[in-house]
Amino acid sequence: MGGILDKLNEWLRGLLIEGITGNLSGMFDTVNDKVSEIAGEVGRTPLNWNSGVYSMIRGLSETVIVPIAGVILTFVMCYELIQLVTEKNNMHDVDTWMFFKWIFKTFCAVLIVTNTWNIVMGIFDVGQSVVNQASGVIIGNTALDVNTVISNMQGQLEALGTGELFGLWFQSLFVGLTMNALSICIMLVIYGRMIEVYLTTSVGPIPLATMTNRDWSSTGQNYLKSLFALAFQAFLIMVCVAIYSVLIQTIGTTGNISGAIWSCMGYTVLLCFALFKTGNLSKSLFGAH
Repeated sequence: MGGILDKLNEWLRGLLIEGITGNLSGMFDTVNDKVSEIAGEVGRTPLNWNSGVYSMIRGLSETVIVPIAGVILTFVMCYELIQLVTEKNNMHDVDTWMFFKWIFKTFCAVLIVTNTWNIVMGIFDVGQSVVNQASGVIIGNTALDVNTVISNMQGQLEALGTGELFGLWFQSLFVGLTMNALSICIMLVIYGRMIEVYLTTSVGPIPLATMTNRDWSSTGQNYLKSLFALAFQAFLIMVCVAIYSVLIQTIGTTGNISGAIWSCMGYTVLLCFALFKTGNLSKSLFGAH
């Protein structure tokens, strides 16, 4: 009878060890997948992320928003001309240069509005160039060696009792399911940023139509700050991923498997929280509001 119980206990231990290593392997594979997926997503320009959405947003901007911006530009430049006239003692001190100045400012304003899309995409190209340079360093140094981590833990698992193995199996299962939920939250941040990029770029001609008037130019300036904030938010996301991956590297060397499992979950929660903060942080750095 004792031999049967021993064999049953040995079979159960093997089953639990196999289940734990399988859960851990899946959990660490999720870490590597998320790191590479996030780096790949934020490294795309609006055109490369989804060409269909890009074409739709550009069409809306050029056919719907640009005419509205033209009306606003007309009002702004008329207001600018009235300011120039009234500043010179109601035309008692008129200089011909001020009309040339007004014509030049109008020309610049029209040029800005008609080339808004190129200006906006140029800002994102600058941001993505920084991201792509950073991603080569980050991805190359943050891949977690799953096989090494699992082999380091294999001996520790075999030294544990059946009850401890059952507890670890339940913990690894729970944490693995939780990390899948956190992965969804992380991707919501990444996709949400791209949606915000498309929404912001779609109305670009309207705020940029105010750039040449000193009373209204704050609208256009804040819009440009918002664009730079969105472009460089991708870089902040890459930094968050890099920090996360470096922290994850340490869990394979710990002697406490349970602690390693919960540390992995804790670092993932921290990553999720940090990604949600990158938008506000980027806007505060560039002074956008």
